[in-house]
Amino acid sequence: MGFASLSLRPFAQPLHCRNRCMCCRRTDCFSGRKMLKVLCLPMKITSFCYSQSVYMNSKEVVEDKLLIDCGPDQECVIGGIVALGKFEALHVGHRELAIQASKAGTPFLLSFIGMAEVLGWAHKAPIVANCDRKRVLASWAPLCGNMVPLEYHVNFPNVRYLSPQQFVERLSKELGVSGVVAGENYRFGYKAAGDSSDLARLCEEYGLAAYIVRPVMDKLQICNGVSFTNGKEKGQVSSTRVRHALASGNMEYVSQLLGRSHRLFMTNTRGHVVMGSRLSLPTLCLMNQQPKEGSYSDCTLYVDGFVGDCNVVIDATHIHIETESWPPLEDKCLISVEFNGSAPRES
Repeated sequence: MGFASLSLRPFAQPLHCRNRCMCCRRTDCFSGRKMLKVLCLPMKITSFCYSQSVYMNSKEVVEDKLLIDCGPDQECVIGGIVALGKFEALHVGHRELAIQASKAGTPFLLSFIGMAEVLGWAHKAPIVANCDRKRVLASWAPLCGNMVPLEYHVNFPNVRYLSPQQFVERLSKELGVSGVVAGENYRFGYKAAGDSSDLARLCEEYGLAAYIVRPVMDKLQICNGVSFTNGKEKGQVSSTRVRHALASGNMEYVSQLLGRSHRLFMTNTRGHVVMGSRLSLPTLCLMNQQPKEGSYSDCTLYVDGFVGDCNVVIDATHIHIETESWPPLEDKCLISVEFNGSAPRES
């Protein structure tokens, strides 16, 4: 969900050395996550672009670590302020949570993954390509005290049956955080038993600062004609609204919700076809949610350090990208297109 700030408690200065967090930020945490070996009974975990998922070592599940990409010491967020959520779209409401966290200390995002598999939700392409998330978070730094919020992942099956109190206790004792940021609509604990007021109360019991923030509202409200099944939907910016805006092809509206232009990623494959200035790729090569089928002008192409203007046509089976001059394309190289607010024309 999207949020605007409302602090419930003053920030308590972290007990842990701030340099430790920044040192972690400069080394392992920001340089990339290690690949985990594939063992029997693997569990898929969202990771990077070339493969949309990486397998988590089943031993990690047995050990019941709270953060799956932090290491056995679980010290990646020690002394920091963690924003809680799914952070699917990294939209302006999510950005507001990171901003509020940065005002109180070193900001981190704790994203919950594995919920769809456990709860039986239908598979959906990610809104933000997994390999693009660090770039998006880095773009928030000017609004976050020139700090890049780092993202770590909580494996939902490991916390699904925790009570609200048990969850906060693990944030405090296992991760050593100094405080949390969440939205007014945030719910947590087994069967979503806890709400934001419970979070604030439990944080006080465990000596943590709690910051609860109000929703960032959707100013355009173009999705008013859409029937939302989420009972928490009250007109705020949400990942659901971003998905509906993409499906309608209204890229200006998408940009308003995201606070940036939508960037679509794909891998070049041997199935690509180049005819003159046009490259055609199967839509199966796409790594995140595409806009509505149609023709888009005023787009920007990124490939292997090359940046140029392009036009894009999306049909039922292919994406066609036209630019003045294509650089040499290696097999499986990353290609991305940014949609700069153009509306689609019927292709």
